[in-house]
Amino acid sequence: MKYYARRIAFYLVTLWAAISLNFLLPRLMPGDARSIFIDKFMRRGGEITPAMERSIDLVFGEKDASLWEQYVRYWGNLLKGDLGVSITKYPTPVSDLISDALPWTLILVGTATIISFFLGVGIGAYAGWKRGTIADALIPGMTLLQSVPYFWVALIFVAYFSVALGWFPIIGGYSLRDFPAGPEWSWAFIGSAVYHGVLPAVTIIIASVGGWVLGMRNMMVSTLSEDYVVTAEAKGLTKGRIFTWYATRNAALPSMASFGITLGFVVAGSIVMEQVFTYPGVGKLMINAVQDKDYALMQGVFLVITVTVLAANFLMDLIYGLIDPRARNNV
Repeated sequence: MKYYARRIAFYLVTLWAAISLNFLLPRLMPGDARSIFIDKFMRRGGEITPAMERSIDLVFGEKDASLWEQYVRYWGNLLKGDLGVSITKYPTPVSDLISDALPWTLILVGTATIISFFLGVGIGAYAGWKRGTIADALIPGMTLLQSVPYFWVALIFVAYFSVALGWFPIIGGYSLRDFPAGPEWSWAFIGSAVYHGVLPAVTIIIASVGGWVLGMRNMMVSTLSEDYVVTAEAKGLTKGRIFTWYATRNAALPSMASFGITLGFVVAGSIVMEQVFTYPGVGKLMINAVQDKDYALMQGVFLVITVTVLAANFLMDLIYGLIDPRARNNV
């Protein structure tokens, strides 16, 4: 219980610090950021409605309120799910834009990351178990794939499979011709989304699987020299049992910890990949927000990413404490 109490306290303090920093950054910007934002919005033809005024107050603070009063109201708005209004998609609330983009990123990047993890851990465990054999020849190739910029791989895929061969669509998350009204719950739409997501998913897997393979292979080699593995071999246990229960399970623990961090950053999306494929995820939303200086949208996206990363790491800490008793004892 002491282990879990310490973990909960640590993540609560970290969450408070992250949200407080997200509150302070726009208010610490040099110059009168509020006036600059309003002038830019007015030049776009926008109108300062009560909703837009509340959004500006949420991002930059009320004119006559103290910093503490602004901080308390900021927390109150967050607890109500109010992240402000986007200047580029006015008058759409930031929370609506994020909720529209989030499922695309979670399904595509999350699925590709999970496949990459299990594929990399499996190949790395086998390569480490068969070290010194032809299985080790996989490692240089996997390392080469990891070192290649994934946006370059994405461009090659688009040029060859989409433009030259015409097997896959060039851009988008679904067919706008077949679904002009937008996403819908139907098998036809799901099929279109899967079809459009094949190349982006393969790009992510190719770009990330090499790191999991290399890390798992090295941990497997180190684990095979441990005393408990040697003892299991001396007892005459089958190679399959030693490989699965003694070597792979223990060698995978560091990869599990890294997987928690990687899974948390899934929400951020593969920014460059989403830009190359014009995929409607959180990564592309964040790029557009930065390019358009949409402070409310930037602040909302950064906050969602931060909270998700902390939640994923907290969950992995709990799981790690369950599968490795040593973590609970070293507190």
